[in-house]
Amino acid sequence: MASNRPAPNFFYGPEDDSGVEQETWEEWNPTEESIAPVRGRHRTARRRGGFARSSTVLGVGVVAAVGAGGIATAQGGKPPVHISMPDLSAVKDSLPEAKSLPGVGSLISDGSDSDSDSGATASPLSGAGVTQAEAADGQTGAGEALRARIMQQAETQQDAADATAKQAAEEAAAKQAAAEAEAKQDVAKAKELAAKKKAEAEARRKAEAERLAKLAKSFKLPVASYTVTGTFGQPGSMWSSGYHTGLDFAASTGTPIRAIHSGTITEAGWAGAYGYRTILTLDDGTELWFCHQSSLNVSAGQKVSTGDVIGRVGATGNVTGPHLHLEVHPDGQSTGVDPAPWLRDKGLTP
Repeated sequence: MASNRPAPNFFYGPEDDSGVEQETWEEWNPTEESIAPVRGRHRTARRRGGFARSSTVLGVGVVAAVGAGGIATAQGGKPPVHISMPDLSAVKDSLPEAKSLPGVGSLISDGSDSDSDSGATASPLSGAGVTQAEAADGQTGAGEALRARIMQQAETQQDAADATAKQAAEEAAAKQAAAEAEAKQDVAKAKELAAKKKAEAEARRKAEAERLAKLAKSFKLPVASYTVTGTFGQPGSMWSSGYHTGLDFAASTGTPIRAIHSGTITEAGWAGAYGYRTILTLDDGTELWFCHQSSLNVSAGQKVSTGDVIGRVGATGNVTGPHLHLEVHPDGQSTGVDPAPWLRDKGLTP
């Protein structure tokens, strides 16, 4: 509640020229300044109408009455607060009509509407601050109205909190669903990639099989019936290098020896420890040595094709029995390589 400034130390009562001695009035709300002894220069108070002081007193009284009524209603059951008012009978006659006051007259009924007067009279001061909606709901007390407003505000805040929590839960669920969908998509992509790799590997295997099949048609083992008795790199004192330098196909003497692939005969004749030897040079420069033959069927410079008979199995040179000793020399090098993997690369299995 806003505070009122203290009233000046002047008398604002009605003028009375009757000469009768008037009753002395004390200040109704004394302050430290008003009760201090007057010093220095004195001023003579001007005589004015008494409305200013009386209106202040009346306003304070009305506000106090309204506040007391609201507190009494809110507390419930407690005795009403007694408020003492000063005697205003001396200044009552000098007060102007309430209807003539600016901004006040429109608030006062002229008595023509009996329902409005009765309603205003029946409404207690304790109902101040109660809206029409609250009154329609039966909330006639200021304390009850305040409680209802607090409850409504709490419910509004709770609804807002629930809405926020619901929105957060929905967002979390949406994120989780998106993550699960992404994980499923990743799994699907991984499966698709694995299937693609598997298909590619199968295609490569199939292509290699077809390639080897074609090579098998263009390459042929040197003998049809044989037994492998010596492999490349096998150690032994029988060989001058200390290890076996080729692949031995043991077969009966006179078994036909055929050209593994088409090419040119670059040598055919006696070769010391190799016995009778035939060298077939392929188009890529690889030399194939057929050793220990019993007889030769070709001569140097002759062109042969895959499967042509170029000699026969024998036991000439440094041998212990009839067999074909086969060596492979890439690019005509003096040192050979293992014939077994070279034959397998051509689709042949010795």
